[in-house]
Amino acid sequence: MYYINRELSWLAFNRRVLEEAQDAANPALERVKFLSITASNLDEFFEVRVAGLVQQIEDGYTEAGPDGLTLLQERDRLSAETHVFVDDQYRCWNEQLRPLLSENGVRVLGIDELDSNARAFVEGYCERELDLLLTPVTVDPAHPFPRVINKALCVAFLLRRRRRSSMTYTGVVTVPRALPRLVRLPSESTVDFIFLADLVAHHASRMYHGYDIVSSAAFRVTRNSNLYLAEEESRSLLDSVRTELHNRRKGDAVRLEIESEADPEIVERLRKNFEIEPWQVFPVNGPVNLSRLFNIYDQTDRPELKDKPFQPRELRLTAKSQDLFEELRRHDILLHHPYDSYDAVLSFIESAAEDDRVVSIKQTLYRTSEHSAIVPALMSAAEKKEVTAVVELKARFDEASNIRWARDLEDAGVQVFYGLVGLKTHCKLSLLVRHDPDGVTRRYAHLGTGNYNATTARIYTDLSLFTADPEITGAVHDVFSFLTAYAEHPNYDPLLVSPLDLAEHCLALIAREAEHARHGRPARIIAKMNALLDKNIVMALYRASQAGVKIDLIVRGICSLRPGIRGVSDHIRVRSIVGRFLEHSRIYYFANGGSEEIYLGSADWMPRNLYDRVEVLFPVKDALLRERIRQEILETYLADNRKARILQKDGTYIRAWRAQGKRKPPAGAAAFNSQEFLIGLAEGKRSPEEIPAVPATRPRRTTAGRER
Repeated sequence: MYYINRELSWLAFNRRVLEEAQDAANPALERVKFLSITASNLDEFFEVRVAGLVQQIEDGYTEAGPDGLTLLQERDRLSAETHVFVDDQYRCWNEQLRPLLSENGVRVLGIDELDSNARAFVEGYCERELDLLLTPVTVDPAHPFPRVINKALCVAFLLRRRRRSSMTYTGVVTVPRALPRLVRLPSESTVDFIFLADLVAHHASRMYHGYDIVSSAAFRVTRNSNLYLAEEESRSLLDSVRTELHNRRKGDAVRLEIESEADPEIVERLRKNFEIEPWQVFPVNGPVNLSRLFNIYDQTDRPELKDKPFQPRELRLTAKSQDLFEELRRHDILLHHPYDSYDAVLSFIESAAEDDRVVSIKQTLYRTSEHSAIVPALMSAAEKKEVTAVVELKARFDEASNIRWARDLEDAGVQVFYGLVGLKTHCKLSLLVRHDPDGVTRRYAHLGTGNYNATTARIYTDLSLFTADPEITGAVHDVFSFLTAYAEHPNYDPLLVSPLDLAEHCLALIAREAEHARHGRPARIIAKMNALLDKNIVMALYRASQAGVKIDLIVRGICSLRPGIRGVSDHIRVRSIVGRFLEHSRIYYFANGGSEEIYLGSADWMPRNLYDRVEVLFPVKDALLRERIRQEILETYLADNRKARILQKDGTYIRAWRAQGKRKPPAGAAAFNSQEFLIGLAEGKRSPEEIPAVPATRPRRTTAGRER
């Protein structure tokens, strides 16, 4: 088969995140953070991907996918892989991280490990805070099983009445969401925590008077969180999303997590109640919901157990420029976040709101932070200039936040649009119209690969382009017209816009490289993205490889392309970099016979980005900026031998140094971590001349039984 299964590829990505939690070279609390990320990733995987798979099976779909797996085969593979993965998560916690934290004075304790002072605190905490919020339920003919909301932590009890000891009942208590899942305990020389669920179970006897508690177990149910919207017009979209947010609580259960020591009777009663199959039950040897371990990272002030902080490089204007606009009239500006500060993006929008010369602001908003500085700036600007915002209401798991922002923007006088029916607005664009001091009215634009979110900009790698180029800013204006009026133009040159022409152009760019290779001209493709799934793109890359094009793909997450197939993908290498920052930028480099082109943007090579969203790829026209991207950024990623993993044709990933035929990981000066190098570059401690040459990788032999 020429394709790797999407879901198995995603699980391989989450496995790479888990490897960061297992990596002793990472600081202890960073390892805890990575483990919590694997758990929250797995939550979304079950809520969306596994839920969709279960629905398809129930609806009778039986066809095999491009990878050759039927849905039932895929389900069985996912079941096996996820159960092994969860066991490995808890092994990491129990055998590595919890002991390591304890060695460093950060302890997560059980009830039986508390000293007298901690026990006294717990008793007082339960009386003051916890007991007041608990609602015990006993399931009987008069009291049906309570509605357990998605991902709510609960404790189940097996109860026996003292007067009628022959019958057992099920008790359920929901752990209050208003309280922290990890309670900080008073201590002098250590940082101590206890799980709130342990306190609930400990205090059960106070809640169930007249019962003997036979056993108890914490559990958690994950529900289907797919959004199915009946869209008729954009105005009704706001109401339908709000309705679906409410209905999301009524989704079917797709996973039950429960403590591994739970009484089998409790497990079976819960399984039948939630109407799930045995493969959907996940016994866990430790705290239910490892994503809450992030609280340890967040609440523990131990800098030596975390990554060293760094200071992003601030944008500095040349001495000739009075402001950013004057600078942009001379040349474009490229920023690489988080190494370059995101403050310049915020300033671009905030200063425009205050600048009397700026008469119009247009802005897309996909995901923005809860305490966004951009939204208030737009609201303030609406008092004296034309402000338009295109808000994507269906950004998964950010719908509620975006609805609030949309309402606030409308109330402030901003013209708010919700994009086009059936298409998510995923492009990252900001456009200003300004009457400049020389009497000329110009457009200025910011185009990015990431969301307008200052919080995630500190941990996501993204690229920003500021430009006053008339061709680009004119095309950005046309894209906004497309979003607000569905006004299609013959083309959006020099931008590539989906769903209109982006896929077609990407295929043409790949085919052009193949043609260059056939004629002996320089031909090379380097593409960096979050995911590669589109079958047409994959086939085009295979054809380019067969023509002799050297192709390097830097794909953080899912990759359905299978490299190293003899005669098909011999010239394709795929690597994934998982490290301190989330690799989020999309970069598409084409050698083009010696006249190289680079596109940046918001789109991955996935069907949803190419055909079901409004996306924009934009060219980097400035030769110096292209050189920076090619030599400083892409070469850095390709040289990584510390955080990079290389995809094998059997779908597995191995460390880059193993792919280079080495038996031991590089150490000292030979170890090259791309993200740490880019930090050093931003701080002025490293230089581009230090980027090592990219070594060749050796294809790994695989047994026929392991290929799929």
